Amino acid sequence: MSDWDSVTVLKKKPLKAAQLKTESAVNQARRQGFEVETHQKFNAGTNKQHLPTKNTAKLDRETEELKHKAIDVSVARLIQQGRQAKGLSQKDLATKINEKQQIITDYEAGRGIPNNIILGKMERVLGVKLRGKDIGNQFVPPPSTKK
Repeated sequence: MSDWDSVTVLKKKPLKAAQLKTESAVNQARRQGFEVETHQKFNAGTNKQHLPTKNTAKLDRETEELKHKAIDVSVARLIQQGRQAKGLSQKDLATKINEKQQIITDYEAGRGIPNNIILGKMERVLGVKLRGKDIGNQFVPPPSTKK
């Protein structure tokens, strides 16, 4: 018997669980007379995670207005004066401290949210103290420990 005379039968792969749950698969099983049990899971198909919390009324009665603390106007002026004394543009200063120009603009306008890391970078570049008790004094960077 040669290979030409033999017949090879290929079987279909069994359906996966996700394929058995489709509407067409359930309808086909019903037509073939199989017992089909369907039930909906609790909260299935609804987006329950974004419901209002029980404290909504309490929050509505709250009158305190919560805002971020903005940079002090005196510090904003010091940044601007220090930058102009060094002959830097806002973009130049932003480049030197590896931040966006918009951050420098916000800090100089008094809108920026104080960040000690950014203020520390500005202190080093401008040579002016922007944090602590002696704000506005000459800032002397610590000696470099690299050899």
